[in-house]
Amino acid sequence: MIIAISGEVLKKEPTLLHLQTASGLTYAVKISLHCSAAIENKRVSLHTTLIIKEDSHALYGFISEYEKMMFDRVIKINGVGPSTALAICSTFTPESFQSAVIAQDVAAIKTVPGIGPKSAKRILVELGDFNLGVDEDSSVVSVNEATMALESLGFKKESIKKALAGSSASDTSGLIKEALKKLSK
Repeated sequence: MIIAISGEVLKKEPTLLHLQTASGLTYAVKISLHCSAAIENKRVSLHTTLIIKEDSHALYGFISEYEKMMFDRVIKINGVGPSTALAICSTFTPESFQSAVIAQDVAAIKTVPGIGPKSAKRILVELGDFNLGVDEDSSVVSVNEATMALESLGFKKESIKKALAGSSASDTSGLIKEALKKLSK
């Protein structure tokens, strides 16, 4: 298994990189648009995932370890292949994807080319506990804490999501108070 690769960039396209290693071998590495934009030097090191199929071997490269973790988690979902997973990595940063999954934002997931409403819902259901451990801004953390607190009080996730959607508070206790007012109606 190839878990990382370092070398000199011979050719760079928006989603493909030709990388020559010190041994002289040149690898075709598929990359996301975010990864492509981050590669500025002629020499680069990438985290990789190797996917072997009957008719092909494909190497996928990532500048960020979090992006690789996101890709590896998404390709495990039934019906999501490496091309779709790479499209997700090109559309979202790990942080924004984690936020979209936590918020169960179907509309955001549907912005990925090739993902329709049914696929977006399935992805969100299967990634329900998705957490890369990347730093989030405090408002996302507050929403997550408020959601967990309200769930522990017995409210359903859908109701909580609707109640928190229009909240103006930015701290956890304020979010809970506003949501409780809406949920008690």
